[in-house]
Amino acid sequence: QVQLVESGGGLVQPGGSLRLSCVVSGFTLDYYAIGWFRQAPGKEREGVSCISSSKNTRYYAESVKGRFTISRDNAKNTVYLQMNSLKPEDTAVYYCHVRGSAYRGQGTQVTISS
Repeated sequence: QVQLVESGGGLVQPGGSLRLSCVVSGFTLDYYAIGWFRQAPGKEREGVSCISSSKNTRYYAESVKGRFTISRDNAKNTVYLQMNSLKPEDTAVYYCHVRGSAYRGQGTQVTISS
């Protein structure tokens, strides 16, 4: 059974940092590209970042470029999203997903507020 479980969300002040984790099970992470997207109330879903299976290719949305870093540890079946210099507009539920499939996690809430 394919599962993706996000964690690491929370409430932080503007300028703060969070590291999200996405632990996968039920498939071999090595062979798949994994992405993060976010959904804020009243806004369209936004693709935030993704990383290829080989780790050679990373994509970042313009809104997060230079602040977020995606990485993966296949041995731990985990993909990370390091988020620095957080802004109130980064507030959303963050989801990880398997690129090219319908598999995604349940999401983790990120709230940036003073």
